[in-house]
Amino acid sequence: MSLLNYPLNYLGIVVTALVIFAIGALWYGLLFGRQWMAAHGYTPEQLEGMKQGMARTYFLSFLCYLLLAAVMDYLIIRLGIETPMGGAKLGVVLWAGFVATVGFTAYLYSNKKFATWLLDAAYQLVFMVAAGVLLAVW
Repeated sequence: MSLLNYPLNYLGIVVTALVIFAIGALWYGLLFGRQWMAAHGYTPEQLEGMKQGMARTYFLSFLCYLLLAAVMDYLIIRLGIETPMGGAKLGVVLWAGFVATVGFTAYLYSNKKFATWLLDAAYQLVFMVAAGVLLAVW
């Protein structure tokens, strides 16, 4: 049976994608914006220049979060997960098995500081757990 034939929780998927997006705004803004900027070696002037085209970047990120939430919802349904802890565990397992490993492999082939991977991986862990919890209890 395909993903499209499953009774997905479409409202939960959209809300989860919005929550992931909001966590990212908080993470890379208020909480760790300075650390992220320093890890990449960006100056305030460079960040100003990067603001052009950000609407497209935000839109595409949101589409990715929608797909991530839909696949996670599918797995939650298929695995019969119904508790917040079950959703959190699924988030950790998916993060450790796929998200962190793929991100770390990409980091290994870059010339970025380890702190860039660490900041991103921690954000991804937080949002994967949050997504699992939200979708499991929705």
